[in-house]
Amino acid sequence: MDDFTQKLDASTTWLRGEFSGIRTGQATPSILDSIKIDSYGTKVPLNQVGSVGIEDARTLRISPWDTDSVAAIERAIIDADLGLGVVTDSSGLRITFPELTGERRATLLKLAGQKFEEARVRVRSARDDKMKGIESKVKAKELGEDEARREKDKAQKQIDETNKKLESLYVEKEKEISQ
Repeated sequence: MDDFTQKLDASTTWLRGEFSGIRTGQATPSILDSIKIDSYGTKVPLNQVGSVGIEDARTLRISPWDTDSVAAIERAIIDADLGLGVVTDSSGLRITFPELTGERRATLLKLAGQKFEEARVRVRSARDDKMKGIESKVKAKELGEDEARREKDKAQKQIDETNKKLESLYVEKEKEISQ
């Protein structure tokens, strides 16, 4: 894969990751991926100190492997300020996702739109770099005009495909937030 294709794929992957961090009313373990727990003096991801499972549509269950880490996990989740409810019980922690208000949904939609636009800017930047590279090759007589046109068309096809992927990710997230 060339550098251009990698940049386009990275934009899609980045947007997917950003969208997974935007909380909706649904319980998804991926929202906890960014949380680091203080365990034995080092910061480790949550999935390395316990298992995370879905209990129901609005509840996650965290079962720590070491019961001494329950307080550290609870503190890390509260400190992450994700708007989640945390309840500890005898078998671990229960993370509840409160119902979204209309105002919060609007805020999340706006945030998703910003992330979508940021991903599109990344694609445009990669496109500009590719087109400049093609033009510099034409000026250096490394590429002919016809070959340059084919390269540009090929790059534009990749850009169009990437933009469709980004659009579908955004539409999917928009539906998820609006439910």
